[in-house]
Amino acid sequence: MQPTIILSEHHLERLETLIARQQPRTAAIEALEEELARAEIVPETALPADVIVPGRSARFVETGSGREYSYTLVYPHEADLAQGRISVLLPAGSALLGLRVGQSIDWPLTDGKALHLTVLAVEEA
Repeated sequence: MQPTIILSEHHLERLETLIARQQPRTAAIEALEEELARAEIVPETALPADVIVPGRSARFVETGSGREYSYTLVYPHEADLAQGRISVLLPAGSALLGLRVGQSIDWPLTDGKALHLTVLAVEEA
């Protein structure tokens, strides 16, 4: 079961505009649309500080190994994987969208496997 996610009205509008501009349609775009469709939408002023949205950094721990990771979720023009800035248009980026501290996800890897990660902290980038 996927965790409940939260987004602000502002982020929803910006992401819907971004999706509308993407051609051709890809599986990653469809995955992002699915995330948006199941999100709880709140006013910008009601968005909790511990929710991962573009412009916020998050620290995670991998179940089993205890290894920690840190990534910043960003819009495509700001993406730089070498710097840990992951585009919301990537499958791994859309998987992070709207998560809160304490929630867990299966982070997709390029080989088809996944890491089970739990969000430890979220902060402004």
